[in-house]
Amino acid sequence: MTPAYAEGSREPYIAVLIVGLWTLWAAALLGGFVFGRPDARNPQRIPRRLRLASSLVLVLAACAFAFFSDEEGMEFRAWIAIGMTFGFVGDLCMARALPLRQPVLAGMAAFALDHLACIAAFFALAEALGAALPFWPVALAWAAGALLWFVVVWRPATARSMLHRAALPYSLLLASTAGLSTGAALTFGGGAALIALGAALFLLSDLLLAAELFNGRTRFGPLASGDAVWLLYGPGQMLIVFGAARLLTA
Repeated sequence: MTPAYAEGSREPYIAVLIVGLWTLWAAALLGGFVFGRPDARNPQRIPRRLRLASSLVLVLAACAFAFFSDEEGMEFRAWIAIGMTFGFVGDLCMARALPLRQPVLAGMAAFALDHLACIAAFFALAEALGAALPFWPVALAWAAGALLWFVVVWRPATARSMLHRAALPYSLLLASTAGLSTGAALTFGGGAALIALGAALFLLSDLLLAAELFNGRTRFGPLASGDAVWLLYGPGQMLIVFGAARLLTA
């Protein structure tokens, strides 16, 4: 079996729902960046409530795609929806929207579950399409992830904590997602390529976030660190969700 593209939902109102959810996501994240204004309490252009709203919209979109999926694609999209849900929980943790003593560690744990769900989704996709994913992109991604952890997190630190050590397995897990998505793109193309691009943007956003958390970087060029992270992370998550929606079996 080979991947094909959906020409639209089986029901017209589902197609309207898809377009509507994408529009809501773009209005929340991109509209927040265009029209938001930083102040003393929030140095970022995108208000926190709009960042979280854009993440929640992607959860709703992923759940809708899974619910209205055909039988072959349901398990794959269900894992994507589970991953997006954990990602939203991670966003709540990192935004200090939950009463947690260690919000960064809790956020890393939630995002780790997000990546585990995405990894499960790739294996479900490979099983549905009757093809094996290549391992070499994962091996290269692991090497790159370990190197980036050393350069961005470990080496610059003057004092190292449990958080610095926990960043290594998290980096390797994120690298696994990027490597598997690359393998899926090389094998299946199409919507899988969108997912791979989304995973790459997710990886870049995490590098910027690590530079902020561990090295104290507060700006990246003209952008505040939070805006720079979300302008990579938000579109990355969106590409994963909508790439999964496009990737079907025929």
